[in-house]
Amino acid sequence: MTVHHILKMGDPRLLRVAQPVAASAFGSLELRRWVADLFDTMHAANGAGLAAPQIGLDLQLVVFGSDQPNPRYPDRPRVPVTVLCNPVITPLGAEEDEDWEGCLSVPGLRGRVPRWSRIRYTGFDPEGGPIDRSVEGFHARVVQHECDHLIGKLYPMRVRDFTHFGYTEVLFPALAATADDD
Repeated sequence: MTVHHILKMGDPRLLRVAQPVAASAFGSLELRRWVADLFDTMHAANGAGLAAPQIGLDLQLVVFGSDQPNPRYPDRPRVPVTVLCNPVITPLGAEEDEDWEGCLSVPGLRGRVPRWSRIRYTGFDPEGGPIDRSVEGFHARVVQHECDHLIGKLYPMRVRDFTHFGYTEVLFPALAATADDD
């Protein structure tokens, strides 16, 4: 379909709370096109996920996962390809993990971000079918990161220790040499 421009941190549209996908939109050609555009844009940027607000679309819609290794996260396990509308995240316990994250809307930077270790996420696929998964590790991190975009949060807003925040090329020179811009 179409590769869109990804909004960058500082654009006020990234700080809005996204609107739910209407029941009448499920199964529509328009929603299928937006999903295809999100995947095309995510793949073009080597992203692990992408949220609709990142391309200026005010919808509670995220895509994530890949069947291929991701050059931006080469040592991470693969996450199943998923389209998630109107997500709800529930932590499964109070345990958190802190790990490095990047974002296509915050290019060139990485930071250590605390996230719940295990979560349950629910929502709908593009046809309106229910999704209900309990996940942990990198999968849980990716879902939380993408869903943060739906409530107007970027990962730097969650960084607790800014001694663990900086330019990818400085923090991870080998990664910066092999990956496209964050």
